[in-house]
Amino acid sequence: MLKLKLFRTFFKIGAFTLGGGYAMIPIIESEVVDRHKWIGREEFVDLIAIAQSCPGVFAINISTFIGYKLQRTAGAICAALGAALPSFLIILLIAMCFHRFMDVEWVAAMFRGIRPAVVALIAVPTFNLVKSARLTLETCWIPIVTALLIWKMGINPVYIILAAGIGGYLYGRFLKPTN
Repeated sequence: MLKLKLFRTFFKIGAFTLGGGYAMIPIIESEVVDRHKWIGREEFVDLIAIAQSCPGVFAINISTFIGYKLQRTAGAICAALGAALPSFLIILLIAMCFHRFMDVEWVAAMFRGIRPAVVALIAVPTFNLVKSARLTLETCWIPIVTALLIWKMGINPVYIILAAGIGGYLYGRFLKPTN
């Protein structure tokens, strides 16, 4: 039954991924594109772009889109619950027990050790997305300027997304050379 398989797959992804939705990208890609072959690589890149631009949690968005593509509403619900339930259960357990371990040095050291690994888990899909997006020397300035505008100038990412959409439309409509 595909709905149960969707739930189990996204539950496993949610249970064994540290660092949030972006750290899940390589695992989701491995499961959904490579292992189960539910969608193609190009469509996966498109779904990442859509999931990032929609409000809400990235992991829930992408699991919902994939579930919906495969099994409509029931698939979307199963995949989204599978992605969300492990985090919910883990956070609930931590919240119930954390006050007992806040001052234990090895627990604090463990969390300090996890941080660099999470950075790497986020960096790898970023580099993979750069390759998939086919950035060139002419276009590599776009993500760099975008990141600087958000980070240094505090510009709301919504404005960046709107400007990028308008810019992409205008480029495709008026400037893109025809072959």
